[in-house]
Amino acid sequence: MGTANRIVIVGGGFAGFHAAKALERAAPPGTELVLVNKTDYFHYLPLLPQVAAASLDPRRVAVSLTKTLPGVRLALGTADKLAVDRREVTYTDPEGGSHVVGYDRLILAAGSVNKLLPIPGVGAHAHGFRSIGEALYLRDHVIRQIELAGATDDPGLRAARCTFVVVGAGYTGTEVAAQGPPFTAAVARHNKALRGQKIRWLLLDVAPKVLPELDPRLSRAADELLRKRGVEVLTGTSVEEATAEGVRLTNGEFVPTRTLVWCVGVRPDPLTDATGLPTERGRIIVDATLAVPGHPEIFACGDCAAVPDLTRPGELTAMTAQHAMRQGKLAGKNVAASLGHGRMAQYKHHDLGFVVDLGGLDAAANPLGVALSGLPAALVTRGYHLMAMPGNRVRTLIDWAVDAVFGRQTVQLGLVRGDDVPLDTDRPAS
Repeated sequence: MGTANRIVIVGGGFAGFHAAKALERAAPPGTELVLVNKTDYFHYLPLLPQVAAASLDPRRVAVSLTKTLPGVRLALGTADKLAVDRREVTYTDPEGGSHVVGYDRLILAAGSVNKLLPIPGVGAHAHGFRSIGEALYLRDHVIRQIELAGATDDPGLRAARCTFVVVGAGYTGTEVAAQGPPFTAAVARHNKALRGQKIRWLLLDVAPKVLPELDPRLSRAADELLRKRGVEVLTGTSVEEATAEGVRLTNGEFVPTRTLVWCVGVRPDPLTDATGLPTERGRIIVDATLAVPGHPEIFACGDCAAVPDLTRPGELTAMTAQHAMRQGKLAGKNVAASLGHGRMAQYKHHDLGFVVDLGGLDAAANPLGVALSGLPAALVTRGYHLMAMPGNRVRTLIDWAVDAVFGRQTVQLGLVRGDDVPLDTDRPAS
């Protein structure tokens, strides 16, 4: 390595992006900042349901890393290996080339991937929902099913193609299910063959209610809205088996369908295992300063880190974007402090609440513990997203206005093949 300090950040999600942003301001002069990320953009995950429902341009949730982080060198690729003894990270670029970058300080912010459960057929037949590619593929898939339904004379096949099953009634699954009926109604509206055809959306979860993390009042409000839009909410229920013809539920019912959307949850990125560092619940063990015990040169934050929750002794912080943003900022500042600029601090933050966009002028939110629903929640939710997005704010606002006035565009884009977005992240794309 050269004489200047080099700080390498692995992952450009919420944690990694905000760590890099903090280091641009806090790092000692002359420090080289390197960000290893598989895309050249920061991905604003909370608005993906709107991308999948064709109400938001996918470019709005992709914020340029080189534009918003001008003081950071982007190493485009996927980190594969960490050599702690040599202080080196190995990564593979998009064209298959292998590269090694050394570091004086390292921030691991690899994030998370789709969480699979050992349910027969899910890996082969379900659609994940963690990336722009997955959202675009799902968008095309849903449109295609409606169009194919209108082209068949088989009533059973038509009904199956017009049935959409979402598993997981957390934030993402609830938003996908809420956005679904208006989306499919818009696609089917001008198809004469589908007049009078029932389009089903089902939302399943083993939990006793939707959005179990939220205030009971907000959970009820979201449940009522879903049912008002025609979503069949099946709590205490999940998938027992998935096939090409449909899904068998744990209540014994078989639902003919060609669409299974998997929003069950996330697990740490597989890189966490490849680091060789100690883990807890699959996440890299860190202390309250986000440093890895025994390795003061390595910090970890976000979904891949087992960060102790000082507000709840004995617990770990939740795997949420809110925590990832804050931890990323602190990790950047603490790395700078470890190089003599600033003072180390511990991560301690109380939950400020959550927002759930249910489409249109509907939402559920509890900012600072204040339960909101309907229009007030929608205004708070969209205002929060605009503030939290590190770029594309004006374009996003324009898209929302255009969608409200002219409606969504319901044509297939054909940009992503199914093989390019495997649900099982340990299975390489072909």
